[in-house]
Amino acid sequence: MSSSTDHDDAQAFDETGDPIAADEREDPRSEPTGPRVGADGREVVVPFRLYKAVTVFSTLAAVVAYLIGFTLIDAATMQISFMRTTIVYLLNSAGLYPSDDALVAALAIGGIAFIVGGTVVYVLGTRFRGQGMGKSQDDSDES
Repeated sequence: MSSSTDHDDAQAFDETGDPIAADEREDPRSEPTGPRVGADGREVVVPFRLYKAVTVFSTLAAVVAYLIGFTLIDAATMQISFMRTTIVYLLNSAGLYPSDDALVAALAIGGIAFIVGGTVVYVLGTRFRGQGMGKSQDDSDES
């Protein structure tokens, strides 16, 4: 009896345990890593394990930033909200008594800053590509 690894049709796996496509002409792990400039702009090829971590954590950070940003904007626009009441209480406890206009401006600017920051994190996270995930349009043989 021969094992399934004795012939060429055996499924190949990379170092992270992910399967490698059987129809690959070359081993995707041999693709060089580093920054590239492609049709969609700048991209960075990294090992697949790092790509997964960057994708997960940049998306998580962006979602949290969006939630905080929209919560701050909500607190800025509503006179009675849990978040605004909590912020006013904390500021008053610290000896700060901002006017309503200053508080609205600070909360709105803070909310917009969190939303923009979340967008920047997400966009930068999408610039990464794992080794062997496919070439950019410039490198493809298709016409």
